[in-house]
Amino acid sequence: MHIAALTLSVLLALAMLQSGVMKFVRPAWIRQFAEAVHLTNPQLTVLGSLQIAATVGLIWGIWFPPFAIAPAIGLVLYFGGAIIAHIRSGDRNMVGAVVFLAFSIVTSVVLVLDVLVA
Repeated sequence: MHIAALTLSVLLALAMLQSGVMKFVRPAWIRQFAEAVHLTNPQLTVLGSLQIAATVGLIWGIWFPPFAIAPAIGLVLYFGGAIIAHIRSGDRNMVGAVVFLAFSIVTSVVLVLDVLVA
């Protein structure tokens, strides 16, 4: 269980680092997604910061596993909110948010189980 928790945490952390950095770099495709759900540049900065903070928490969780649970659950809430934002704005291009939501849920469950079993 511990290897699965570590693997999922590192993969989710890498994905969030990439996604968070892209919200700061703002290539054209990110700007298109942001416009579709009516996000401003300051809001993108906050969202990118949250993803990078989650990355730090997940990586720190490698050495202190209970700590990784909070950012993983935070990402469940983050992507749940992202899906709601897509629905409210009428944008149906939410495959990425759904995939990351599922990935965050699985990681959260495995991390909780890993801590309970340890």
